[in-house]
Amino acid sequence: MNRKRMIYVGTIALFALAGVFAWNMMARAAYESAEYKVIESDGKFEVREYPDLMLVATTTKLDTQGRDGSFMKLFSYISGANETKQKISMTTPVFMGNDKDTSVQMGFVMPKDVATKGVPKPTGEQVDVRKRVGGRFAVVRFSGQLTSKQAKESEAKLRTWMETKGLVADDSAESSGVETAGYDPPFTPGPLRRNEVLIRLK
Repeated sequence: MNRKRMIYVGTIALFALAGVFAWNMMARAAYESAEYKVIESDGKFEVREYPDLMLVATTTKLDTQGRDGSFMKLFSYISGANETKQKISMTTPVFMGNDKDTSVQMGFVMPKDVATKGVPKPTGEQVDVRKRVGGRFAVVRFSGQLTSKQAKESEAKLRTWMETKGLVADDSAESSGVETAGYDPPFTPGPLRRNEVLIRLK
């Protein structure tokens, strides 16, 4: 392949990547996202203040990425599998909280208007409504596939950063402990994905 052809192919690839990136950003912006206030920012690390959030949740495994049927249980709920047969808009992120074993609770955040009026009860099996209590969280952002290995590595980096800042994790039994959050559809390329690990602070 001559130099001109290499430049041409490289330019086309760059434009294609830019197009995918722009499309992904627009797709993400189309969803209502859980509100938070940034208290401190340090590169990919942040301290955030979250209000109380209402979630509809079910049990899953982190590494399945919802392919075990858990995602569809929640998607069915927002598609009308609830006591009022209400269709509810998708939001970001999808939270996954530690259940203190190999399972996690996958949760869809309810839009503000639904949370204010009252979240309808699920009619599907193994789906429930729960409150994610607000508070301060240390957060680290990373890309790639959201696997248990990636989450553990990111958690270790976050805890190291917390130590340098004198931040203490809330490890009480009542705490939600460590959570992960994913902001993108499953088909989003790894380098363009937004993932986070969150640790509740005392």
